[in-house]
Amino acid sequence: MQYVKCVNFFQDLLKAKALERGRLLGLDVGDKYVGLAVSDLDNKIATPLSVLIRKKTNIDLMASDFQILISELSLVGFIVGYPFDRRQRAPDAVQVKLFIDDLSKTGKLDGVKYTFWNECFTSKNADLLLKPLNLHPIVSKTIVDKFAAIQILQTYLDYGKKNVKLETAG
Repeated sequence: MQYVKCVNFFQDLLKAKALERGRLLGLDVGDKYVGLAVSDLDNKIATPLSVLIRKKTNIDLMASDFQILISELSLVGFIVGYPFDRRQRAPDAVQVKLFIDDLSKTGKLDGVKYTFWNECFTSKNADLLLKPLNLHPIVSKTIVDKFAAIQILQTYLDYGKKNVKLETAG
């Protein structure tokens, strides 16, 4: 896997020829689950996709699942939620980096580009929206993970579009 700075990633995507453009996959990486959201073909809108169960023993299977998604959905890269905390090193940040490292070590995702995007409060926001529905805890958790992934991806897409507009106006 290849890390790309977030602004450069979006600019490169827009510069690509129409046939080389593809969708982005948003990832909300947690201890037990990875929420997934996918962009539309124009990379304007994020929609929920699914939730993968995360275990140390199934990282190879997860990499295979990502290979299938890349092929089926014409994915060009991942937007990975990352808990940026300027005051201290967040334990969740270490978990996210370990997950990406483990995926990279499988060798199944060589050449796949990814970038980190701030995920602060995405799960908390989704949790607050779902709380009044009194859903079963497992159902609620998987929905929260999908919605967090949507928030991660959508804020990245909005940021990218805004910065491209600013550059073309300037």
